[in-house]
Amino acid sequence: MIDIIGLIFISVGFTFDVFGCLGLVRLPDVYNRLQAATKCVTLGTCSILFGTFLVVGFNAAGIKALLCMVFLILTSPVAAHAIARGAHRAQVKLWEGSIVDRYKEDKEGEF
Repeated sequence: MIDIIGLIFISVGFTFDVFGCLGLVRLPDVYNRLQAATKCVTLGTCSILFGTFLVVGFNAAGIKALLCMVFLILTSPVAAHAIARGAHRAQVKLWEGSIVDRYKEDKEGEF
């Protein structure tokens, strides 16, 4: 039974990763693409890793999968924020359909 649940998590994670890759190709600007990539990694890859943990159990591979999940959850959003902030400071334009620019509203930390 736990193997079936693990395979379901792996399938859901694979689906998230596929849709995230489609978002990287289809979305209009760097900021939207970063959002798709971050969701892809945090939801997709972490689901695959958790499914792997459920399938293999508490052994070396399972513990490594859990540690990789924690590392991804901690670093992926921070990296996406840093890339978005750097792109904004480099004056990469938003898509013309964008409504709100929070970085432009927040002038704190500008040089």
